[in-house]
Amino acid sequence: MTYVVAYLSTAVVFFGLDFLWLTRIAIGFYRRNIGDLMLARPNFAAAGVFYLLYIAGIVYFAVLPAVSASSITTAIVNGALLGLLAYGTYDMTNLSTLKGWSVSVSVVDMAWGAFLTATASTAGYLAVSRFAA
Repeated sequence: MTYVVAYLSTAVVFFGLDFLWLTRIAIGFYRRNIGDLMLARPNFAAAGVFYLLYIAGIVYFAVLPAVSASSITTAIVNGALLGLLAYGTYDMTNLSTLKGWSVSVSVVDMAWGAFLTATASTAGYLAVSRFAA
């Protein structure tokens, strides 16, 4: 039950916040900075695979260690580091290989990845602590 609660709660928070970020909060920023690189319509199958795998990574590398340590700090720190590394890999690779990819997009996106992953892992930890402990 721990894994199910961890996965579902982490997924709901991650997806919900990322949806708001990508469709309402930062869409103008991305269009201004990488508009020519963006598809007219996102590839939802590819996004779905990312979400399924990345949520599993958050649970494995941040939520479960936090549950084992009974530490919200572990959830926050491990989540932030995972987000920084994962989003950093994507952004720095794009910065090094794509025309039109900007430093500002990389910085903003990496900060978002750290914040989002820390927040989702913390939610997963709190849900497990309350409902599956």
